[in-house]
This record gives sequence, structure tokens and C-alpha cells, in this order.
Amino acid sequence: MTIQEIVKALSLKVIAGQSNLDKVVSGGYASDLLSNVMGQANAGNIWVTMQGHQNIVAVALLAGLTAIVIAGGVEPDPEAVRKAETEEIVMLTTTLSAYEVVGRLYQLGITGE
Repeated sequence: MTIQEIVKALSLKVIAGQSNLDKVVSGGYASDLLSNVMGQANAGNIWVTMQGHQNIVAVALLAGLTAIVIAGGVEPDPEAVRKAETEEIVMLTTTLSAYEVVGRLYQLGITGE
């Protein structure tokens, strides 16, 4: 499933990385602990978090993640958006809770493996 298909299915807002919406998502990961994401998420995963600071972009780059979904209505810091645009990282937002996002991703066939 591509990021664009997920954006449409979950009515996500694209904040950055518009040119990479055709990337395929291999799985998902959810955590707000950055060191946990760095050590446990797999390359190609879509990451669900409630963090909105610029360090999430660095973590996504380091881990090779396809996209970041910032849940719970959290708006990312302007610095985070600029960094995501510069690094071509897909950054998405939603008012849905992280729990709801993960459940819907799972229903779409995006698992944690």
C-alpha cells in the first residue's frame, strides 16, 4: 500500500514530502520514545507519534521510515516542517488519536512486522 492510499483512506493532511507519496509502506510502528523508534522500527515503516519537534525527522531519516503520522491534532513545529521538506520526509497530521490511527492502519493491512 502506498502512502497516498493511506492518506486517502484515513483523511490525513500532508504537511511535507508531497513528492514521495507514491512510496510503498512495508509496515507500521507507533511510539513517542525516539530511542525506541530508532532501535525497533523497520525501514519502510510508517511511524505514528504525537511528537511534533524536529528530532522526529532525524529519527525517520536514521531509521529509513517512509512517513511520519503526527496524531492527536498535534501541529508540528515550523522547524520540523522545514526539515522534513528539506530531507523529503513525508509528514502527515490528523486529529485522530494515535490509537485510532494504528487501528485503522491495521485494518488496511499495515502490520507491525
